[in-house]
Amino acid sequence: MENLISLVNKLQRACTALGDHGEESALPTLWDSLPAIAVVGGQSSGKSSVLESVVGKDFLPRGSGIVTRRPLVLQLTRIDGPGEYAEFMHLKKKRFTDFALVRKEIADETDRATGRTKQISTVPIYLSIYSPNVVNLTLIDLPGLTKVAVEGQPDSIVHDIENMVRSFIEKPNCIILAISPANQDLATSDAIKISREVDPKDTIPERTFGVLTKIDLMDKGTDAVDILEGRSYRLQYPWIGVVNRSQQDINKNVDMIAARIRKREYFASIPEYKHLAHRMGSEHLAKMLSKHLESVIKSRIPGIQSLISKATAELETELCCLGKPIAADAGGKLYTIMEICRIFDSIYKEHLDGARSGGEKIYYVFDNQFPVALKRLQFEKHLAMENVKKLITQADGYQPNLIAPEQGYRHLIESCLVSIKGPAEAAVDAVHAILKELVHRAIKETHELKQFPTLRVEVGSAAFKALDRMRDESKKNTLMLVDMECSYLTVDFFRKLPQDVEKGGSPTQSIFDRYNDSYLKQIGTNVQAYVNMVCSTLRNSIPKSIVYCQVREAKRSLLDHFFTELGARETKQLSKLLDEDPEVMERRAKLSQRLELYRSAQAEIDAVAWAK
Repeated sequence: MENLISLVNKLQRACTALGDHGEESALPTLWDSLPAIAVVGGQSSGKSSVLESVVGKDFLPRGSGIVTRRPLVLQLTRIDGPGEYAEFMHLKKKRFTDFALVRKEIADETDRATGRTKQISTVPIYLSIYSPNVVNLTLIDLPGLTKVAVEGQPDSIVHDIENMVRSFIEKPNCIILAISPANQDLATSDAIKISREVDPKDTIPERTFGVLTKIDLMDKGTDAVDILEGRSYRLQYPWIGVVNRSQQDINKNVDMIAARIRKREYFASIPEYKHLAHRMGSEHLAKMLSKHLESVIKSRIPGIQSLISKATAELETELCCLGKPIAADAGGKLYTIMEICRIFDSIYKEHLDGARSGGEKIYYVFDNQFPVALKRLQFEKHLAMENVKKLITQADGYQPNLIAPEQGYRHLIESCLVSIKGPAEAAVDAVHAILKELVHRAIKETHELKQFPTLRVEVGSAAFKALDRMRDESKKNTLMLVDMECSYLTVDFFRKLPQDVEKGGSPTQSIFDRYNDSYLKQIGTNVQAYVNMVCSTLRNSIPKSIVYCQVREAKRSLLDHFFTELGARETKQLSKLLDEDPEVMERRAKLSQRLELYRSAQAEIDAVAWAK
C-alpha cells in the first residue's frame, strides 16, 4: 500500500515538471485526477505548526502576514535508519540535512517566482522529506486565507488567495484538511466556510477532515468537546485536536519529539478530553490521513488509467494532425518540402481521377456546356439570304464563276467556323477554372500544408502559374483546330455541287440566273450542312485537345517548375518556406510535453502492483 502514495508522489512531480499543475488549460490534465490532501486555514490558525508537528521538524518559513505564497507539495516518505533529509524537485541531487536551510530555500524559491513582493503564484514547490519519524503521506500546503491586504500587497490579494485555494479543493479528488483555531468561534472559521462551499454533500461534508488547534489557549471554563465529538459541526470523519508548540517552545527550539509526548500527555491529563485522547494529536492525524489517502488512491487507480489511455490517444491524434517538427539541416528541409508537395500532388490527382469529388465537373463542360454553346451559335445570321448573296457576288469579282461560286462558299464557311472559337475558348477557360478550384481544395485537404503558411502560398502560386501556362498552350492548340478546319475544306463537300446541278438544275442556265433566291437558299443549306459536320468533329476533338494540354499535363507536371526552382534554393530560403505558425509550434511543444507526461505516468502505474 505504501507504493500507492509513492506512485502518486511520482506522478505529481512529473505533472509539475511537465507544466501540469492544475491551472486552467486547453490541454488534458492529469493533476486533477490525482488524489491529494490540501491543507486549508486562515492566517494564524496554526496551519504551519500542524504540518511541522506531522513532520517532526522546523522547516516552514515564519513571519507576519502571508508567509506561504506558493502551494507547497510536501511528500513524506518513511525510511529505516536514523538519517533524515529533504530534497527539492527544482534542486535535483541536492540533499538538505539542515532543515533551517530547507526553510530558507522555500522562501528563496518563492521569491524567484513572485519576486521580492508579496504576490502569490499557483506553481507548486515540491519538497520531499525522508525520515523514520513520518508516515507515507502527501500534503499540499496552501496560502493562508486572509481578510485584508497588508502593505505591499494588491487589493485583490484576498480574492486571489481564495480563488487559488478554491481551485485546489473544489476538485472531487481533493481531500480537505480544514484547520480551525479553538479559541475562535467555529462559525467564523475561514477553513470551514470555504470547505463547506465546495464539499456540501447533504448536511455532512464527505471530503473534509477537521483539525482543531490552540485548544490549550481557550478561555478558562470553556472546552472544545462539543466540536471534537461532532455536535457543533458534524463531519464524515471525527474531528482531531492538536496542541501545537507555544511561541516560547519555538524560540527555545524545543525538540519536536519531546513536544509530541507532551501533547499526548496534555489530552490524557485533562478530564474533558481524556476519553478522546486516543484519537488526538498530530501522530494520530498523520496515520489516519495516510490510511485514508491510500484507500482513496486505490479506488481511483482504474479511473486514472482510463484517463491516461484516452488522453494519450487524443494527444497522439492531434500531434499527427499538427505534423512533425521541422528538420534543422538543408537536406531534411528539402525532403520535408518535397514530401508535402508529393502528398498535395497525390490528393490533386485523386480529385481528377474520381477518388475525390471535383473531376466530374470537367466532363460536365465537355458533355453539356460546350455542346450547348455550339448549338447557340447563330449561323442563321451568317446564312441569311442577303448575306449569302453579298458574299457570293463579292467573291465573283469582275469574273463570275462559270460553274459554282467556290470562293463564295469558302467565305461563307469561314465566317461561320470562326464563330466556333468563342465556345472553344470558353471551354478551355472553364476547365482552367475547375483545375484552379481543385488546387484550392487539394491545398485545404493537405493537412501538412496547414503547418507552413508560406509553403502553402508558394505551392498554390506555383500550381496556378503552371495551370496558366497549360491554359495558354491548350487555347493555342484548340484554336488551331478551328483554324485547320477553316484553312482546308473537305473536298467531298464540293464534289457534291455539280451532282446537285445535274439532278435539279439546267446547265445551260445563265450563271446570273442561278443567283436567284432558290439557288442562294440552296447554297445556305449546303454551307449549314458543312458547318454542322465540322461542329460535330470539333465537339469531339476540342475536348481531347483540352484534356491532353491541360488535364493530362496537370496530372503529370503540375509542380515540375517549382521543383526545379526548389533545388537551387539555399538553406535560408528553404527555412522561409517552412516558417511554421508560432502558435502551431507552441501547441505541438505543449502537446509533446503533455504526451510525455502521460506515457511516463502509465509506465509508473505499470511498475506498481497494488492490492485488489
